[in-house]
Amino acid sequence: MLSPTLTKAITVEGLDALSIEDLARRTITEDLNGGVDLTSDSTIPTSQESSAQFRARKTGVVAGVLVAAAVLEVCEITEYIIHISDGETVEEGQVIISAKGNTQKLLLAERSALNFLGHLSGIASLTRRWVLEVAGTSTKIRDTRKTTPLLRNLEKFAVRMGGGVNHRISLSDAALIKDNHILAAGGIRAAFESVRAKYPDVSVEVEVDTLEQLKEVLAAGADLVLLDNMSVQQTREAVEIAGGRTKLESSGGLSIENAKAYASTGVDYLAIGALTHSAPVLDIGLDFTEQGR
Repeated sequence: MLSPTLTKAITVEGLDALSIEDLARRTITEDLNGGVDLTSDSTIPTSQESSAQFRARKTGVVAGVLVAAAVLEVCEITEYIIHISDGETVEEGQVIISAKGNTQKLLLAERSALNFLGHLSGIASLTRRWVLEVAGTSTKIRDTRKTTPLLRNLEKFAVRMGGGVNHRISLSDAALIKDNHILAAGGIRAAFESVRAKYPDVSVEVEVDTLEQLKEVLAAGADLVLLDNMSVQQTREAVEIAGGRTKLESSGGLSIENAKAYASTGVDYLAIGALTHSAPVLDIGLDFTEQGR
């Protein structure tokens, strides 16, 4: 079981402590694959103690600290201090977590903790870049479902830590009518009305490729419209056509370089799949500072 303090901290962030503990245990189990750490077992006395620091090697936004702490606790490292919290900026060379305990167990925790911490901090750092790029506008940076299987909740948490907002977490949270749904249903209005009829209380977003389709879904009463691969000029026209009757989300063809131009049109969201599927890992390492017998 994770410590009460860590469990509370995880819960406060809207995450599930039991799921994170299970993920940490399964990750360590994968790393050992039914055996032992051959290198540590043969080179380090079982009684040796060490102090170590998780230290940033690049500047960025931290996410995954609590997951890394869960890995430490699963490996029976309970003496640690969190210096930089999730959502905070870390400078190159700063210590994120310091820990002390059995040397073999610290090394067992090292790679899994760093994998989570680096990956999630990378997502948070990339998200922050996008958020800063559209600063001064009303547009929000939003993620998608293009996430690593079974890591969605953590990756979307990392987006929040970077200042972005989450799209639906699962298919059952809200309806998003895309081009294949429209084709299968026999048209955009037919698809929209089918969802409305079966799930009248659910938020319905509709993907459109043209301004004519936008007008059609506006007449039908869509809650949110996804503007797929529209130019900046088309997006500006879409905002004028919508006139505040629905929220608009741009998707496709977006980059850091054109983000401000799209945001300046008045669109409500920029949907960025790259936040979770292409974020580079933030470089973080574990450095031993002291060893004792």
